[in-house]
Amino acid sequence: MTALADPTTMTRVADAVAARGLVVGYPADPVVSGIDLEVAPGSSVALVGTNGSGKSTLLRTIVGLLRPAGGSLSVLGRAPGASPTRVAYLAQTRSSGFILPLQAIDVVRMARFPHLGLLGRMTSLDHDLVHMAMMAMGVEQLARTPLRNLSGGQRQRIHLAQVLAHRADLILLDEPNAGLDAAGLERYQQAFAAELHRGAALVTATHDISEAVEYDQVLLLARRVVALGPGDEVLTPDRLMETFGILIRDRHAEHRGRFTVAERGHGAPQVIEMGDQADRST
Repeated sequence: MTALADPTTMTRVADAVAARGLVVGYPADPVVSGIDLEVAPGSSVALVGTNGSGKSTLLRTIVGLLRPAGGSLSVLGRAPGASPTRVAYLAQTRSSGFILPLQAIDVVRMARFPHLGLLGRMTSLDHDLVHMAMMAMGVEQLARTPLRNLSGGQRQRIHLAQVLAHRADLILLDEPNAGLDAAGLERYQQAFAAELHRGAALVTATHDISEAVEYDQVLLLARRVVALGPGDEVLTPDRLMETFGILIRDRHAEHRGRFTVAERGHGAPQVIEMGDQADRST
């Protein structure tokens, strides 16, 4: 794995995210309560659950788009939303490319706007970061292509390149691998592994358990906290049953230790290999 060159110096804090008794949602309609979470620089957390489980609501609260409905939340040592140059966020829904006549490179350049101020102009460093981000996601040849002319997978790569160009200390991703083909998925995995190596903290909402198990911590959500901990401890059949509602055990002799998560927000159910752990569960 080759890390991106790092021409910037990151400011370190004790925790990128520190939540105590956090309630996310709205005062009259809390979605998830009692979240205790610490995300250190250079570490990763996967948020796993069904649609409506609270994953996106938690990300929006961390980024500062929603106010905490209770408890305490610190982001990079400050209030959520107080450090826009140090936080990069990839939301699920993005429509600007269909409203404005944007080229792909315009979208990636937007990552540098918080660093420039109202009248600032992009420097050679800004241009280099944009170019390296597009190279990392394999979309440099699409730079002058209108965003509306790209496929869904190509647009997803462009938006991931925008996140990389931000050069953030905290990266928040909501279903980042949606629409990616195998080559795009490999680019995504390599690029964000390099971001972790650089020292950025990463929080990702995902339905993909095979991706989540690679993270330092997994937070299972089902409009409540089901479990938090290392993936090999948290991603058990019983806890996934609590999270997703239905598991289908594969009893075929050739498939011992596998089961299927039958509820997914995107795509077909997925077969998960859990080794001996799945065989011991009833």
